[in-house]
Amino acid sequence: MNMNGSTPKRRENGTKPKVLVTGGSGFIGQHLVAALSAQKQSVRVLDVQQPPSAVWPTEFIRGSILDPDAVRRAMDGVDIVYHLAGIPHFWTADRADFERVNHRGTELVLAAAAERNVSRFVHCSTEAILFPPPGDDAEKCLSLEDMPGPYTRSKFLAEASALQAARNGMPVVIVNPTVPIGPGDHNRTAPTAMLSLFIEKPPMFIMDCILNLVDVRDVATGMILAASRGQIGERYILGGENVTVRELVRRMDLVCGRKTTSFAIPAFAALATGFAAEWFANAVSQKRPLTTAEAVRVALRSIPLSIDKTCDDLGYRPKPIDPALAETIQWLLRPNTAGPVRQSIGSVSVSR
Repeated sequence: MNMNGSTPKRRENGTKPKVLVTGGSGFIGQHLVAALSAQKQSVRVLDVQQPPSAVWPTEFIRGSILDPDAVRRAMDGVDIVYHLAGIPHFWTADRADFERVNHRGTELVLAAAAERNVSRFVHCSTEAILFPPPGDDAEKCLSLEDMPGPYTRSKFLAEASALQAARNGMPVVIVNPTVPIGPGDHNRTAPTAMLSLFIEKPPMFIMDCILNLVDVRDVATGMILAASRGQIGERYILGGENVTVRELVRRMDLVCGRKTTSFAIPAFAALATGFAAEWFANAVSQKRPLTTAEAVRVALRSIPLSIDKTCDDLGYRPKPIDPALAETIQWLLRPNTAGPVRQSIGSVSVSR
């Protein structure tokens, strides 16, 4: 097992390592699969849904990370694991799903990878667990009690399990994507849902929080760099540019040829909206709401994030976000792209 953080080696016969991507059909996952395939890697995907036809891995296994047999089968002959599978949203009809999928599912994948003695395990976490409670020191070491809701608690515990596996000798590296944007998000993760909503109806009222936007293809590149250059047990933020929501709207206006006048709403109004939307989803619609109380709390906590460590250690060099923003808007405006989907947009962290 590679224990010193050095680059995972090729197999003895000179072939490139076999790669498993859990959640490879998701937004980040499909771009990661595309990047790995472009490098002629042998890629296997484990996911509950089929990958997009434009991004087909070497091998696809339909299955859940909660199914031990499917996970073991997916892990056969694998050298490197990218674990992206999980619930990337702030609402589910059954809140216990967050713990089952994001935390326990991660533990099942870690255990199977340990049995197979993989050479590198890249765990995809989220920026949402990095923000301190209001008024706390930004450098504070956060605990489970600091997490603002069930989604962030499940992701915090999943990352803690990955870090414990690294302390126990597994070659685990953590990556925390920020707010990925780009074309091809057919599942409409929260960032894409937010942009789609802003295109459909320019926002009169905004929660002017800070977002760290990044091209999803840079996130995929950063994950590959983490596998080859990342230090075991370390966390790397895969981000791009810190912007406010007001600045994001301004940049969208430039692409769309319009001028929007927006007003910031106070925190109490945003929280009230989150509670109301979540109550309606739980009690009436049983559909994912526009926002939740937890999503609003995460957004209110948001602070600028630094990628200096990631750049220094991995050679990570994200591109400017304006081209990716324009490309995303153009993709969303295509006639064959499905219309806006009502999804959580109070915070825009995703798992895959």
